[in-house]
Amino acid sequence: MKVILAAAAATVIIAVGSNMVLNNAGFSAQEQTSSPSVRLD
Repeated sequence: MKVILAAAAATVIIAVGSNMVLNNAGFSAQEQTSSPSVRLD
């Protein structure tokens, strides 16, 4: 049972960490395809 809980915790930590890294990396479609003349909120 400890292994399952450790794996679940590791999965959550990896998912949250990768989400934060990818959001800060600037690879979103909004940032890649918009120009300065486009207003996106």
